[in-house]
Amino acid sequence: MSSDFWAGYISGAVSISVGNPLDVVKINLQAGRHVSIPFSHASKLRNATALFKGAAAPILAYGALNSLLFMTYNRSLRRLDPSITDPTHLHGVGLHTVWIAGATGGIASWIVSAPSELIKCRTQLHAGTKTNSLTIFKHVWREHGVRGLYLAGAITSVRDSVGYGFYFASYELCRRLFASQRTTSELDTASIDVLVSGGVAGIVTWASIYPLDVIKTRTQAEGWGDKQEPRCQASRNSSLKLARSIFKSEGLVAFYRGLTVCSVRAFFVNAIQWYTYEKLMALFSSSDSTKKASTAAEARASAHP
Repeated sequence: MSSDFWAGYISGAVSISVGNPLDVVKINLQAGRHVSIPFSHASKLRNATALFKGAAAPILAYGALNSLLFMTYNRSLRRLDPSITDPTHLHGVGLHTVWIAGATGGIASWIVSAPSELIKCRTQLHAGTKTNSLTIFKHVWREHGVRGLYLAGAITSVRDSVGYGFYFASYELCRRLFASQRTTSELDTASIDVLVSGGVAGIVTWASIYPLDVIKTRTQAEGWGDKQEPRCQASRNSSLKLARSIFKSEGLVAFYRGLTVCSVRAFFVNAIQWYTYEKLMALFSSSDSTKKASTAAEARASAHP
C-alpha cells in the first residue's frame, strides 16, 4: 500500500476516536432530541460509555474512508496538474484545483461514508442502551439489504463532495497564509501551523455543509425508535421533502442546531488528523528516501567492485 493510504488510514482512525463523544451529542441535537449528560457519581461510567456509543463503526470505517479520500485527492491533484510532485507542498497551485481534487476525493469516499454514517448515526441515537453497531448493521442488512445501507446516499454524496472540496482548499489557504508570515528561522512553528490550519479547515467544512448534514441525519434517523430494540423502516421521504418539512415545523434554526458542538469537535478532530497525516507522510517520505539511497549505493558498489 502507498504512503498516503497508511497515513490517511491511521490519521483518520486516531482523529475519529478523539471526536466521537462530541459526535454523539451532535447527532442527537440534529435529530431534534434534548441532550442532557449529568455526571453524578452513579452515572459517570454509564455516561462516559454512552459518549463512545457507535465508535466501532466510524473508527474502523473512517480509517478506510480517509485513506481512500487522501489517495484519490493526491492522484486527482497530479492528474489536474502534472507538475505536482509532492501533494503536501502545493505552492503555486490554484485553490480551485485543490477544491476540485478534494471534491473528487469526497465522491470516492462516499462508498464507505454512506453506510458507515448510517450505522454510526443510528447507534448513537441509542447511546446508553445495549444496541451496538453490529446489531444495527444486521438489522438493516436483513430488512433492506445493500439499499438500506445507502439510505440518504444521494445527499451524503453531495455533502461529501462539497465539504471535502472546501476542506482541502481551506487547509491549503491557511497553510499559505501562515507560510507568508513565517521566516526561515521560525520553522519550529510549522507544527502549530498544521494544527491550526487543520482545525480551521474542519470548521469551514462543517459550516459550509451543516444544513445538508442535518437533512442526512434526519433521513437516516427517520423511523428509528427510541426503544432499545430498533424498529427501522426505510424512509420514503425524499431529502427535499424532509427539508421542507423541517423548515415548516421548526424553522431555519433547525438546520443549524448542534453547529457549535460540531465546530468544537471539528477543530480538535481535524487539527489532530492533519497533524498526524503530515507527520506520517514526512516519516514515510524520509524512509523511502533512505531506502532509495541505500539501493543506489548498493547498485554502485556492485557495478564497481
